[in-house]
Amino acid sequence: MTKPKNLLPFDGEVYLFPALFTKEESSKLYDLLAESIQWKQEPIVIFGKQIMQPRLTAWYGDEQKPYSYSGITMHPHPWSKELLEIKHRIESVANHIFTSALLNFYRNGYDSMGWHKDNEKELGINPVIGSVSFGSDRTFCFKHAKEKTPTQKATLNSGSFLLMKGATQHHWLHSIPKEPKITEGRINLTFRTII
Repeated sequence: MTKPKNLLPFDGEVYLFPALFTKEESSKLYDLLAESIQWKQEPIVIFGKQIMQPRLTAWYGDEQKPYSYSGITMHPHPWSKELLEIKHRIESVANHIFTSALLNFYRNGYDSMGWHKDNEKELGINPVIGSVSFGSDRTFCFKHAKEKTPTQKATLNSGSFLLMKGATQHHWLHSIPKEPKITEGRINLTFRTII
């Protein structure tokens, strides 16, 4: 598989594979994950205030690999057959072994993710993050933490795989903004390695 162009101009590496899963696979996996995953909505702490996350989440992965962010600690459910199949496919592209996955269910365009870095200490110095999307197309945004550069944007379509690596989490923030015109859901699986 040909390596795509780096989406970032400097200080990081982000690669988009727009069709790692076929339309048929993506539709089937979206329906299966929507029904079978143990989704929940939890409160998180942002700037000292407790709010409900604007999406549903779940944590799956290897045993003894909990994950903490924004004041919550998630303990993993065991991998399902489908999640392992997805994991193995992206590992062959990323050339990296993932131990865990944070699953996000954006129920419509009002569900979102604010600006943040995936830089928790459990992820190591230069985390490799593999993000798979099924369902509605959503806009994924990057902005540099210090430099005043234009916001970088990519459309994450159903069946796409976005790979973030290198120094990306040191220098760039990313987000999924609200898009009220979108009425359908999107399921996003962000695979990572807990050290």
